Parts: sequence; C-alpha cells; structure tokens
Amino acid sequence: MSASPRPSVRQQRLAAELRRLRAQSGFTGDEVAERLSWSTAKVSRLENARTGARLSDVEMLLELYGVNGRRRAELIALARDAAQRGWWEDYPWLDPGYAQLISLETEADAELQWENVVVPGLLQTESYARHVVGGWNYLDRRISPQEIERRIELRIRRQEVLHRPNPMRLDLVLDEAVLHRRVGDAAVMAEQMEHLRRSAELPHISLRILPLDGFHAVMEPSFTLLEFSDIYDVQFPDIVYSETLTMDYLTDEAVSFRARLAHRQLREDALDPVESRIHLAAARDMWSSRA
Repeated sequence: MSASPRPSVRQQRLAAELRRLRAQSGFTGDEVAERLSWSTAKVSRLENARTGARLSDVEMLLELYGVNGRRRAELIALARDAAQRGWWEDYPWLDPGYAQLISLETEADAELQWENVVVPGLLQTESYARHVVGGWNYLDRRISPQEIERRIELRIRRQEVLHRPNPMRLDLVLDEAVLHRRVGDAAVMAEQMEHLRRSAELPHISLRILPLDGFHAVMEPSFTLLEFSDIYDVQFPDIVYSETLTMDYLTDEAVSFRARLAHRQLREDALDPVESRIHLAAARDMWSSRA
C-alpha cells in the first residue's frame, strides 16, 4: 500500500503564502478558526499543505486578510493551479519519493547536476534505462518484468520537462567514467552516447564532461540542485537531492549553497561544451566499433 502523496510545489507555495498572510495580518491560527467557524486543525492543515485547499476556503482567507485587487487574483490563480492533478498521480503504485522528484522537476526552472555513476534519468535512452531499471531486480526480486516496463515508461515520460514549450534548463557535469561504464551491450552504449551528443546541442541543455585525467578540486558524490523562480511573487526554496535508493531531499540553505559552489567548480574543471561533444562522439564511435 503506497503512502499518501506529498504536496506539490504549488500546494506548498500556496500554503506558505497563506501562513505568511495570516502572520502579516496579525492573526493567530485560533483567531482565524474562530472568525471562519473552522477548527484550528483545519487552519494548520491548510498552512502546512497537509490537505488540499478548496478555492472557497482560499477566498474566505483572502477576504479575512484584506487581500484585494491584483494580488488576490494572483493567489486565486495559484490556488486553481495547485488543485490540478499531476500526470504522475495516474500511477498509484509509484513510490512517494519518486513521485516527489517528478513533481519537483515539473515545477523547476533549472536543474544543476553532477553525475559520476550512470547517465542521468532525464537523458537516458529507453534501451539504457531498461538495463538500469532492470538492475534493480538484483536488489529486490519482487520487481516483476511488467513493473520494470512500467518504470521505464515513467522514466521516459519524465523527460518531457526537457521537451515542453518552456523547457527546464539542464546544466549537467558528467564524469568521463560514465562514458566507459558499460550498461547493456555495446550497441546500447553507442546509442546512448549519440543521444547525449544530440541533447548537448539543444540551447537549454549544457553538458560538460569532467575528464579522467584532469584536475579535480571537488570530490563529491552525485547530486542535483533544483532551482525555482517565484510564481505570483510566491517563493519556493532550492532543493538538493540525490537520486539514489533513498531519494534524499534537502532544502537547507547551507546545503544548497555548498551544492552550488561544488557544481560551479566541477563546471570549471570540466571540458567546454564543444570539447565535451567531441568526447561523446569519440565514445559513440568506440562503442559502435564493438557492437
């Protein structure tokens, strides 16, 4: 049985703004509950995104807080957006941690990533993904072939954030070892290298290879930093996560700052985009010769 889904980015934005508006208006949670004939628990749930906010509830709160005009219209629009279901919610078997990742990527403006083990999920070909996902069967024998196919389908669909009208920006530093670490057979690797090379030509994707024989000032495990712009002037913190077995998410500002510094240094130590594409083409040709 799956755990309750975590609130989406927009739900969390709305909840945080409702909490801020209450404090700004000088009300306590108890006072809001009394004014609106609600329970204090309901106010708390709304302000912590533990329950979906109905539009009528948001309208009552905005009226109580004296929010009018353009600001009111923006927050009503945010409330409507927050009520929309994400496409990933059509997969009831989906692990909550992975569902949270998809939700975050869908809302993110940019993803800064360092990867030193495998090609990141957003840039995997279907064949490469099949071997990566299939490898999970060694850790959990309960994963059936049917479930592996469902997870591959989900991983490919997740890549839509890079191909939508307003695509997410991806800034990836990839360890050269990943180009030589065989996943599947040589044909799978050749296809994957060409896919990386073509992806690196897209204007919203920056892909740099960290060479094996280069200077490495930063020795960090793989990580991703997701950046979010304000929506209707409502902020959301940057998030650092590790796409591992545990799917750890961190919103601490010190962690985000460290990740940003590490990524910047890795970027400086890596090859430039043109040299990186040359390396990818060479890796493609190497694997093609072995296919």
